[in-house]
Amino acid sequence: MNKKFLVYSLVGLLNSFTVTGLVFTNSKQAQSLPASGNSQQRKSVRVDRHFIEMMIPHHQDAIVMADLALSRGRRSEVKELAASIKQEQTREIQQMRTWYKQWYGTAVPAHSMTDMGMMGDHHNQGQGTGSNMGQGTGSGMGQGMGQGMGQGMMNMKMDIDALKTAKDFDKEFVRQMIPHHQMAVMMAQMASKRAAHSQIRTLTKSIVKSQNAEIAKMQGWQQAWN
Repeated sequence: MNKKFLVYSLVGLLNSFTVTGLVFTNSKQAQSLPASGNSQQRKSVRVDRHFIEMMIPHHQDAIVMADLALSRGRRSEVKELAASIKQEQTREIQQMRTWYKQWYGTAVPAHSMTDMGMMGDHHNQGQGTGSNMGQGTGSGMGQGMGQGMGQGMMNMKMDIDALKTAKDFDKEFVRQMIPHHQMAVMMAQMASKRAAHSQIRTLTKSIVKSQNAEIAKMQGWQQAWN
């Protein structure tokens, strides 16, 4: 199960609330619901939990890329962006870990960190993502659902290798980071409509605003560099 699989699981959860295997019935989760909690409220809590389990490793991927940019980037603007990404997303990860512990009485499960290959198919999507991302999501869903963990790890190695060996590191960094940010924006936009906790709604709005601004900045660099 790679990142693309989990992202589409969130899509299915938000749209139909019937994602296979996503059942949280332990007592800790029950405590996070109001006494009068109805079915809709329980579904919203599931969205919050699943969002955190997916967004933390997604942020961690961005931090890995940012660390490479800080050591290999040549352009000052890329290094500045990488430093900002690392600082902001490290802070958001800590926030989500704290909320998860408070709401569900346990740490974020390790599987949510290890089952997601680094950026899945983003290396192959880089040129095809952009403003047309929403159009491509539906057609790619079947393939994403069918890929296994081994393929995810293979894609991870290919992406990191491409970044490490790129003749122009900065261009490759931006080419990969744009669709990575776009995926985070999509996840945040969907979660913001269904989240039970105000903290998640506030976070998702922040992610959408900040990462859309960074996407626009990177797209401007691409035009200037080309």
